[in-house]
Amino acid sequence: MGSLLRAFAPGWAALRQAAPGVCIAIALAAVARGMAHALAQGVGGLPKFPLSPVMCAVLLGMLWRNSIGVPAWASSGLNWAMHRLLRVGIALVGLRLTLGGATAIAATALPVALSCFTVALLAGIGIARLLAVPRRLGLLLAIGTAVCGCTAVVAMAPLIRARHAETAFAVTCVVLFGCIAMLFYPWVAGHFMAASPVHAGIFLGTAIHDTSQVIGAALIYSQQAAAPAALAAASVAKLLRNLSIAVLVPAVAWLAQRHEARSGAQAPAGQRTRAPLVPWFVLAFAGFIVVRTAGDSLWHGSATLWPALINTGYSASDLFLTCGMTAVGLSVSFTDMWRIGWRPLAAGLVVATLVGACSLLLTLAMLHFVT
Repeated sequence: MGSLLRAFAPGWAALRQAAPGVCIAIALAAVARGMAHALAQGVGGLPKFPLSPVMCAVLLGMLWRNSIGVPAWASSGLNWAMHRLLRVGIALVGLRLTLGGATAIAATALPVALSCFTVALLAGIGIARLLAVPRRLGLLLAIGTAVCGCTAVVAMAPLIRARHAETAFAVTCVVLFGCIAMLFYPWVAGHFMAASPVHAGIFLGTAIHDTSQVIGAALIYSQQAAAPAALAAASVAKLLRNLSIAVLVPAVAWLAQRHEARSGAQAPAGQRTRAPLVPWFVLAFAGFIVVRTAGDSLWHGSATLWPALINTGYSASDLFLTCGMTAVGLSVSFTDMWRIGWRPLAAGLVVATLVGACSLLLTLAMLHFVT
């Protein structure tokens, strides 16, 4: 909980610097909610077109970034909203689950998550070699797709001594294909898994790269299908993948040290940084599940304060997630995407497609033959 409080309290100086960008994210999020409501109601005689407020927020942010542009004075606040505010919202999703519910979802999601993890690593490395993508860049693409997107890329880059350009390329590919999946996969889930929001959430949580993109897709689906269970299921499935970084980071560090010992090379001092084995918001998410479970046991049916607190947590989570996803949309630059070159883009596209297909087929198989 201390990490959660530190993440949400950046200090007065940083808060003043972040305020303008955060205000932009809040304003665009409010506009997006209004647009979604107007489309759903068919304002002005237009046909009704139900669209998630989060999808409107992301599309509006992308349109703003690539037409008007984002001023430099807003960058700090948008980064804070995209990384800290969004992750606080993800952690608060834990209030939607109890230990029993989370365990049941995890048991269902684990085979799908492990299969997608294996496919992403093997296919990523193999396709990178086939397309002559540099070894370190190919490994970063595979790890980013398999584990937790940008966080995994940034954590692994120092361990394999990746150049800054390779790290930036891998992050850009993760953002590009993750955003495409975030906007497209909710419709796929709605078509194939409308009868089971939990399986729809598992598909979204195992098929999409970055945690923020998974949460965005799950919000889009849950808002359009009126199925909040999908958000909780997607969060559990994605955080199962995030936990794999606790094994992957030490393994890669050990392999890198062995390689350096055999070659007699030493990593530069600036590249010996150690990333946390488990991101703080994953631990906070688990902590809120425990809080929800304990609160339901202690005050079930005997108090009105506890349901009010839970509803407040729901509202805060939705607000933080929507503002954070608006900042994600404002971070997507089409110009930066096209600078990568076709080989890394092709490798990232093929790996992302294979992982999505693997997740869809396995989730459908579990839905129709296991349940």
